[in-house]
Amino acid sequence: MSFDIILNNEKKTIEKKIKLLDLTNGNTDYICALVNGRIRELEYEVYYPATITFLTVKDHDAMGIYERGIRFIFAMATHLLYPNLKFKLTYSVSRSIFAQVVEGKTRFISLEMTRNIEAKMRQIVNSDLKFERLILTNKDASKLYKKHKLLDKDKILKYRPEKTVHLYSCDGYFNYMYGKMVPSTCYLKDFRLSQYSHGLIIQYPRSEYDGKIPPFSDEPTFRDTLIHAQEWGHTCNLNFVAGINEHIPNTEAVELINMCENRHNRMLCELGEKIEDNIKDIKLICIAGPSSSGKTTFADRLTVELISRGINPVRISLDDYYKKREYVPKDENGDYDFESIEALDVDLFNENILDLLEGKEVVVPTFSFKKNEREFVRKIKIGPKDPIIVEGIHALSEDMTRSIPKYLKFKIYISPQAQINIDNENPISLTDIRLIRRMVRDYKYRGASAEETFKMWPSVRKGEFKWIYKTQEYANYVFDSFLNYELCVMKKYALPILNKIDRDGEFGPDAERLIKLLKYFVDIDEKWIPCNSLLKEFIGGSCYRDSAPIIK
Repeated sequence: MSFDIILNNEKKTIEKKIKLLDLTNGNTDYICALVNGRIRELEYEVYYPATITFLTVKDHDAMGIYERGIRFIFAMATHLLYPNLKFKLTYSVSRSIFAQVVEGKTRFISLEMTRNIEAKMRQIVNSDLKFERLILTNKDASKLYKKHKLLDKDKILKYRPEKTVHLYSCDGYFNYMYGKMVPSTCYLKDFRLSQYSHGLIIQYPRSEYDGKIPPFSDEPTFRDTLIHAQEWGHTCNLNFVAGINEHIPNTEAVELINMCENRHNRMLCELGEKIEDNIKDIKLICIAGPSSSGKTTFADRLTVELISRGINPVRISLDDYYKKREYVPKDENGDYDFESIEALDVDLFNENILDLLEGKEVVVPTFSFKKNEREFVRKIKIGPKDPIIVEGIHALSEDMTRSIPKYLKFKIYISPQAQINIDNENPISLTDIRLIRRMVRDYKYRGASAEETFKMWPSVRKGEFKWIYKTQEYANYVFDSFLNYELCVMKKYALPILNKIDRDGEFGPDAERLIKLLKYFVDIDEKWIPCNSLLKEFIGGSCYRDSAPIIK
């Protein structure tokens, strides 16, 4: 039975079912394909009319599959070279993966080990070994995991709602990466390993970098924050999904919630002490971070912390300094670039800050997005010891606060710095955590569908890479806004929204990825979450959002 397909805008008649792989003409730059809008592995067989588009690492969905393959061959190489060592992979600096030894006689990866692992990975790639997909029952998968001492994978298996597991075999080596794979190892030719700290860094092509490996950029502040997050998670048994779930059944998660919230309380106390000790010099407290980091609630809680120390800050949002839409620059697609610093009236902001620091009463703007104009009705004045809290994506940029000397500024970067894994080879993306937060909040407070959030997310991410991430290294303090229990709560809110998305639609692959992640978490009753929790900013019930602001 023949059928028609559209491939690269050309119509073709196919006489019988055919693998996507057989339509690639041997092009190993193709990682996967969109078939009628749905992501398919290249081993997938087409037997019906379809529009087919092949994807490369320049495409976000293909990059994810490529990265998954890199993690697989790293795990395979280390298993062959160092079978008595256990390695753990986490997302790290410079958009890369950090590998460390977590079990064995040594915890240090030497330069020689790094070179050996990279050489073995390249040997695996050059051997063009096939990835074979196996479907096992959970029971049989458990037996296999235990046989090969993959106990981290066996622990999470009991939380899997499906009755089967799709494992992959490569030349006798078994592993499961929770997603689609390339057909064989020869597709994974581009990667780079380098020794870093006590472990090693794995770099791979990034879609946001046009399918190339970004130049390595050490980010010591970001690195230290990730290390602290991992150390705390290890101490409390919260570095793995199974460990988080184990805290829940017998205590209704009260202990888990309190541990995570107390960590935030401790960081706020530490931050308050730093500011109090230097309050004579600090005039501006600048807060910035990527989308859905919890900046608003954090600023509210920091305000309370400072008031408790006899410090009375005044709050200013950079959003109130937006220019009228017609004066906002446009991006390369002709859309208004609201992420650009040029969308803000930097001159007026600096003039207002200088006047306030001189003790003058200032009428500051409030921007109305509905009216597309600024309204000047809010009068503020500060005392000689009162700092100004400035919140916004450009708050840490020296260009934004160019008229204020550096020694007068205390810069705070806030973002979820999660270091949790499904198992040793499968870390959870920090970006996906923020995306879930954003989706839940957009739906609750704006009535926006998940599709709308997905649609605007690439633009948000582009702005973050351009304007925000680099400012973390300028911060005096980094606040990790992640709560290790939060995905157990977000699951209840996010899954119904995600399940409304058409799996064959444009955002089906993204929805499927997040659904697969959330299903491993045990549900938590949110009644034990305190009303001032950062999580309440997204799910509702915040004592700050639902009441008048503390500082007007």
